[in-house]
Amino acid sequence: MNALLKSATIVDSKSDFHNQVVDILIERGVITKISKRISNPNNYQEIKLDNLHVSQGWFDSSVSFGEPGYEERETLANGLKVAAISGFTSLALNPNTNPVLDSNADISYVLSKANANAVTLKPIGALTKSSEGTDLAELYDMSSAGAVAFYDYKKPIDNPNLLKIALLYASNFNGLVLSFPQENKIAGKGVMNEDINSTNLGLKGIPSLAEELQVARDLFLLEYTGGKLHIPTISSAKSVELIRAAKAKKLDITCSVAIHNICFTDDKLLDFNSNFKVMPPLRTENDRVALIEGLKDGTIDMVTSDHNPIDIEHKKVEFDHAAYGTIGLESALGALQQLFSTKKAVGFLTKGKERFGVKSYIISEGEIANLTLFNPDTKYNFSIPEIRSTSKNSCFLDSELKGKAYGIIANNKIEIR
Repeated sequence: MNALLKSATIVDSKSDFHNQVVDILIERGVITKISKRISNPNNYQEIKLDNLHVSQGWFDSSVSFGEPGYEERETLANGLKVAAISGFTSLALNPNTNPVLDSNADISYVLSKANANAVTLKPIGALTKSSEGTDLAELYDMSSAGAVAFYDYKKPIDNPNLLKIALLYASNFNGLVLSFPQENKIAGKGVMNEDINSTNLGLKGIPSLAEELQVARDLFLLEYTGGKLHIPTISSAKSVELIRAAKAKKLDITCSVAIHNICFTDDKLLDFNSNFKVMPPLRTENDRVALIEGLKDGTIDMVTSDHNPIDIEHKKVEFDHAAYGTIGLESALGALQQLFSTKKAVGFLTKGKERFGVKSYIISEGEIANLTLFNPDTKYNFSIPEIRSTSKNSCFLDSELKGKAYGIIANNKIEIR
């Protein structure tokens, strides 16, 4: 693949060309020249886009598709296409398929389906067999096949001894264990955050205590085992405090926050819109502000879209019975730029790679081209026509967003909307 990017503003603080408007020559997938003006004697494909900005490729640590088993929600082929035009050059794929990705063969299957794609797919294997929380899955075999972490998606590990054993066992091969932060006995049958809004709406609530107890437990287990733990999608102020204290102890802990949890509060549920029914639930303004502060000071290591396509039959139903989840790949940049500068937003979208075994490439001559192309200044209403995902369950529908990806250049391929 050969291409010439014209008049591109580089957003990469590690590059010598940061904040400069330049031409970028790419030959056979490698950046061979960066200069103010580059001629095109070999008649390579020229990419000229309005207000073109280029950064290191973006990464998402929590993406669900559907295939195998739930192709009506999303296929791997279309999901990877959506990720590419949303600006993501790599993603970690959750194992919540049917069957659950809990074996060497399952990991090999999704990798083969994603082979030769512009987007690099990093599969997460189930932590327990069939994600049932009873017996550990084949962690080492899945790691050998290419799994980058182990997680029962959105399912807490109720048995603390099982998580202890998982942390100890995975440490033998530097495996990363993920633990969903919820104590189910406290959460009960709640469907939203427990607070004044749940009372007013007459809906059962999930107190933030359910998350915080589990986070505290998991951190004690991590300190005991000396393992390697990632807590996905925290949502409460107290969770931020607990993880901040654990990092001060030098524990091997990282965590993420879903973009919708820093953009919205449980006020969004006042009209029973099931697109805002997510897990963990949207919480209070105090929690939202604490999460943003956690991102700013580095307590929270990365953001995720927590992209989870849900078909209309499971979303457009009575709120109590609606499935949890929202899509988020296509709105990620636009949502983040409602809260942060372009530099900070891009910084958050490029963090977390090392934790999940994804290599970073600086925008520099001689480096492999792993680039996201975007316009940070486009303002638009996020509506159904903007969505290429098969499922349309976005909590950002009808939101005014700022910034849109054009696509990516990665794995010696160009993928532009």
